[in-house]
Amino acid sequence: MAGALKRRLGLGLLIAYGVGVMVGAGIYVLTGAAAGAAGLWAPLAFLLAGLVAVPSALSFSELASRIPEAAGDSSYVEVGLGQHWLAMLVGAINVIAGTVAAAAVLRGGVGYLTAIVPLSFDWAVVGLGVALTGIAIVGVLESLTFAAVLTVIEVAGLLLVIGAGFNAEPVAAWRLPLPDPDWAGVAAATTFAFFAFIGFDDLVNMAEEARAPERNMPRAILWSLAITASLYALVSLAAVRAVPQEVLGASDRPLALVWEAGTGTSATFLSAIAVAAALNGILAQIVMAARVLYGLGKWSPALMTFRRAHPTFGTPARATLVVGAAVIVAALLLPVAVLAEVTTLALLVVFTIVNAALIGAKRKRPGAPFRVAAFVPWLGMAGCILTFGAAIWGRLG
Repeated sequence: MAGALKRRLGLGLLIAYGVGVMVGAGIYVLTGAAAGAAGLWAPLAFLLAGLVAVPSALSFSELASRIPEAAGDSSYVEVGLGQHWLAMLVGAINVIAGTVAAAAVLRGGVGYLTAIVPLSFDWAVVGLGVALTGIAIVGVLESLTFAAVLTVIEVAGLLLVIGAGFNAEPVAAWRLPLPDPDWAGVAAATTFAFFAFIGFDDLVNMAEEARAPERNMPRAILWSLAITASLYALVSLAAVRAVPQEVLGASDRPLALVWEAGTGTSATFLSAIAVAAALNGILAQIVMAARVLYGLGKWSPALMTFRRAHPTFGTPARATLVVGAAVIVAALLLPVAVLAEVTTLALLVVFTIVNAALIGAKRKRPGAPFRVAAFVPWLGMAGCILTFGAAIWGRLG
């Protein structure tokens, strides 16, 4: 069938995809922005963001087991709330957020790349964007296998950074008692940090290409979140211990500074790993946003043109081309921090609606292959609303 995707993804590749998109989306690019806002309290911002993400991740896990479809969020809202216009709005937000997130990581990755290779920024953005769009079209198994290799490389780089950061001479501010937190700064940093945990939302859109999705999707979501949260906590702690806040906040390559502070040697190789991490994050977001467009074609006649898989590659080629072109344009026009903040605020709105959809789905049909307690989606909604408010307060403060 022309519209059918191929079920080729097992649990291992799904976890690698989740870890890769989360790590690639944030830690190499946004650690500096979070540290610049919250200083020594940046690890607290990552912790708060992770805590906010947990209930929503559990909600997504149950919904993925109930409704294993591409354009997962839209399908959840359609089934759980019965509001077609809202389902389409959520899908549109997800496509925009995925595109903007990929653009943010593309800008950050090119920043690392041009530090080690004398390339024009604009041409590097276009070249990488075109190459990754091509990989995404060739096949999902090929795309995610390539992404898994990049994930191994980037996690190895993070472990090296953690060791270097804890080996470095502590900065002057690293002493007890720690200065009182700037809560407006922590709130702003939490916005950046939450951007780093968006991978589970991307992951559910791979459900139509996953084997045994009712079992493997919840496992992949929760494992990838746990692995990533541990890495973020350790890396952010090592970074603020080793490099002054103002230096981290002003840098386009913050983890390279941590390596240099801890070892006294060049971080050129780490910049190369950061490029690999960025490539992973970009590819994951392009793959995700294209699947959302594909899934929306099921619900909207206007988008039926995207509800077709390539006859040879088995991927949504038309949707991938549109998303890839939009990523390149956005990366050329907007800075990383703005892109990340827009993505985070948009996804907080989506997560709130999706948690409400689970409440509705539970009332309609209590049973599910994977179930969470009834209070979990309520807790997820509250966390998203509070984080959204804190982000606006931090912005105004």
